[in-house]
Amino acid sequence: MNSPRTVVITGASSGIGLGLAKAYLEQGYNVVGNARTEQRLREAAEQLGNSPRFLGVAGDIAEPDTAKRLFQAAIEAFGQVDILINNAGIFQAKPFIDYSPEDLEAMISTNLRGFVYPSQVAAAHMIPRKQGFIVNITASVALQPNQQVPATLPVLIKGGINQATRALALELSPHNIKVNAVAPGIVDTPMHSPEHREFLKTLQPLGRMGNISEITDAVLYLTNAEFTTGTVLAVDGGMSSGKW
Repeated sequence: MNSPRTVVITGASSGIGLGLAKAYLEQGYNVVGNARTEQRLREAAEQLGNSPRFLGVAGDIAEPDTAKRLFQAAIEAFGQVDILINNAGIFQAKPFIDYSPEDLEAMISTNLRGFVYPSQVAAAHMIPRKQGFIVNITASVALQPNQQVPATLPVLIKGGINQATRALALELSPHNIKVNAVAPGIVDTPMHSPEHREFLKTLQPLGRMGNISEITDAVLYLTNAEFTTGTVLAVDGGMSSGKW
């Protein structure tokens, strides 16, 4: 019998990341999750039923050492890594002239470095094995900017990762490593305050916010799709389809 596959998930302590950890555990995978603090990982583990197949590794994913420790821990515990999900990210919507140097540095650190360093370690691990999956969680607004959602810096970085997904898919395709992205629309998570929810529903043609399970379903599909690579899959209620 084949041993369970192992997935590494960044930003695994809340929201979509926690939903992904739960979904993969339910599918029988080993899950190695990253968050900034041990406390957040302990809380996540409790919500996941303290599964022996969940391992938390704390650290700032913007630091290259964190990515190395994340994979070392996964390999020591479970033997190999089959899937990397670059989920960690921050999103700040505000007028362009209001972004501060601190805002820019935070998004470069978490969104950009948090994609580059884990992906480098994942590729180095997967290339000799001639198999693996990398999935990047980006943003629908990076596919189709929206005047009602001023978000030039997230569009800049997440849009770049959408293109990098395609480039890396081509680079790694000779090694049978599939690289894809999921671009969520506005998803119903605790980060959205109740007073904004009715407005947020209007930003998708389907007239509602997405559910975390709809994002996890898309990621699960991509990490089982052996003939799909270089795809940016919008899961956004039609938000990126055009003007409406």
